[in-house]
Amino acid sequence: MLYVIVIAAVVIFWLIFADRPTLKIDVKQGEIAALKGHCPTSFKRNVVEIGHQTPFDGTIKVYHRKRGAQLVFSKPVPKSVQQRIRNVFPHQGFRNDKGKKRS
Repeated sequence: MLYVIVIAAVVIFWLIFADRPTLKIDVKQGEIAALKGHCPTSFKRNVVEIGHQTPFDGTIKVYHRKRGAQLVFSKPVPKSVQQRIRNVFPHQGFRNDKGKKRS
C-alpha cells in the first residue's frame, strides 16, 4: 500500500514541477541549433533574421498560460534581442482555445 502512495506522490511532483514548454528554441551564434515543438515558419524565419543581424546564444521557451503564450529567454540573450523577438512573435498562432466553445 505504501508503494502506491509513493508512486502517486512522484507522479504529482512530476506533473507540478516538470518544465514543459510548448516550444523550445536553442540558438547558437544566431542560428537555430535545436527546435522542439511546433514553430510557425514566419516566426522561425524572423528569429534567424534577427540572429544574422545580432548574433546571440541562448534559449527561447514558449509556455501556454491562461492569458495566452508567455515567452521566456535565457540569461545570455540580450534585452534588445528579446524585445525584437517579442515584437515578431505571432501571438495569434499560439492561442489557447481548449476551454473556449464557439456557437
